[in-house]
Amino acid sequence: MSCGNPHETDCSEVLDHLYEYLDSEMSEGDRHRLEEHFGECHPCLEKYGLEQAVKKLVKRCCGHDDVPGDLRSKVLTRIELIRAGEIGPVTEPAVEGAPAPAAAEPDTSRPQTTS
Repeated sequence: MSCGNPHETDCSEVLDHLYEYLDSEMSEGDRHRLEEHFGECHPCLEKYGLEQAVKKLVKRCCGHDDVPGDLRSKVLTRIELIRAGEIGPVTEPAVEGAPAPAAAEPDTSRPQTTS
């Protein structure tokens, strides 16, 4: 994503490191660069606000649940792979042992044409 305006720090770089910023997992210098960008880029500031709100909601609703230690790492790795376009969003069942979604039935409402 890019707002189309030139910035010292590119929008895609800011968004790639947004969760590190939200989780205070970056150096002060990097935090300062992102804060400067938010000050001049409304779309990135909006995305930051949205992700911050989602994070607060998740913490409020799920903050007391025990999470397996490697889950965060797996989730972050999957997010990075999706952002990089190496994989698509999750299509397998969310819970191990849950039945897989049914395969899509062919659309028989329209006549098939052959070439």
